[in-house]
Amino acid sequence: MSSDTLLARLHTLHPKLIDLSLGRAERLLAALGSPHLKLPPVLHVAGTNGKGSTVAHLRAMLEADGKRVQTYISPHLVRFHERIRLSDGLISEAKLVDVLTRCEAVNGGRPITFFEITMVAAFLAFSEDEADYCIVEVGLGGRYDSTNVLEAKLASLITPIGLDHQSFLGDTVGQIAGEKAGIIRPGTPVFSAEQVPEALAVIEAEAAMQGAPLKAAGRDWTASAAGGGWTFSDATGSLRLPMPALVGAHQIGNAALALACLRSLGIAPATDRIEAALKAVSWPARLQPITRGPLLGSLEKGTKLWLDGGHNPHAAEALALALALAGRRLDLVIGMLAGKDAAEFLRVLAPVATSVKAVPVAGEACHDPEHLAELARGLGLKAQAFPDVQSALRYCHSLEVLICGSLYLAGQVLETSGMIPD
Repeated sequence: MSSDTLLARLHTLHPKLIDLSLGRAERLLAALGSPHLKLPPVLHVAGTNGKGSTVAHLRAMLEADGKRVQTYISPHLVRFHERIRLSDGLISEAKLVDVLTRCEAVNGGRPITFFEITMVAAFLAFSEDEADYCIVEVGLGGRYDSTNVLEAKLASLITPIGLDHQSFLGDTVGQIAGEKAGIIRPGTPVFSAEQVPEALAVIEAEAAMQGAPLKAAGRDWTASAAGGGWTFSDATGSLRLPMPALVGAHQIGNAALALACLRSLGIAPATDRIEAALKAVSWPARLQPITRGPLLGSLEKGTKLWLDGGHNPHAAEALALALALAGRRLDLVIGMLAGKDAAEFLRVLAPVATSVKAVPVAGEACHDPEHLAELARGLGLKAQAFPDVQSALRYCHSLEVLICGSLYLAGQVLETSGMIPD
């Protein structure tokens, strides 16, 4: 049986009513012998934006030091296997089928969400793999995210917090920060990226209540661009480092969060290995250049095509800053899921856009492209709706084009381009 068949079957177990609870995951984990208690030291990463990039920087630095690292991320872009990385690479088809089959059998047809049962399968795979560290990315929120079954952790990390998933997490940055800060554990170190004051105050209060030592960007470490690279300073000293391979000034903050955590824990590699990690780090759909595939044939010769999975206003701010600092103005090809704040996303990106081409996100509930185009025209931008990315690209005439607005759209672009993450 293929993993695709198993995964499709697991979708049918979804409860009719969702309660914010860890109970279903805890029940299944207990029935499987509590594999989440048998993991290597865990670094748990929450936040609104930058989680995946922070995970990538943590892994790159640890692996540059010869460590064996497991990672759990969500969602995947093209193949489910991307979510579960064992010490020797992405989980194999055979191992994935094995752990999914065992989880399905033990669950016995009881209601459980797709995220919950597949996360349990990941922890089962991790518990049977020899590794030095396990890095786990929170799926949604923190306090009631299924990954928060993890009690014993080496550290908690919180990336920048902004508005997203308000229907689940709250209508203010403070409320959302409260959910993210729910991953903090008594006495366990917590590291926070630069936050707006409202979010930082909530994180500080939760850390104090839990007796968890908190270190925060801007207070316990600093990082800033300098002379084609960047500088990092904390209590143990300063480093001059090359820019991360991931494009955009915001990646300095993600790399600094990872580095601050590892240095504070005493497990950071030597400077030359940090430099090697920064030059080698990769993370798909984060201002990623599309370098091959049929989509390039729809563009004028010499046009650069970029892809980014950012899908909320906070991500748009980072994108706009990165593009503005690089002096770029691009045609934007945008598709967004329904429920996302498309008006604000477009407003933030408008200053770096020469035009907007709106497209659907195939197979997903999404904003109507005509509606997206209308929003863009309301911002004074030339905008049109198209049935798909390829047809939209034929009408792009800038020297650079950015496809953005959805991780699901990004995954479809990578698959079409034959650039499947590995």
